[in-house]
Amino acid sequence: MTSLPLLESATDTGCCPPAAPSLGAAEANDRAAVFKALADPNRLRLLSIVKSAQGGEACVCDLTDPLDLTQPTVSHHLKILVDAGLLHREKRGTWAYFSLVPGALERTAGLLESL
Repeated sequence: MTSLPLLESATDTGCCPPAAPSLGAAEANDRAAVFKALADPNRLRLLSIVKSAQGGEACVCDLTDPLDLTQPTVSHHLKILVDAGLLHREKRGTWAYFSLVPGALERTAGLLESL
C-alpha cells in the first residue's frame, strides 16, 4: 500500500497570515447607519424633494403632503436622515428647514467604493 505525502500544516511559515479587516467596527456601524437611512423609500423621496427644492432647502411643513404621511412620521424620517449625516436641520421660529449636507451624496456614493 502506498502512503500519500503529508501536507504542510497551516501553522508553517508557508501559509498566508489571515487578512486584517480594513473596516473597523465603529466605521462599519457608521456606514451601516447611512445605508439603513437610505433603505426606506420615504426617506429616499424626502432626500429627492429637499435636493430639488427651490434654494436647496425645504420646510417640514412642505414635506408632509407629497408623501401623504403625518407630520410626526415625516419628522421621524427626517431625524434619521439628519443623524446619518445626509441632511442639515435649521430651526426658524416654529418651523424646521432641511437642506442637504454639502458633499453628503458624494461621500455616500463613495462608501462602497472604499471598502
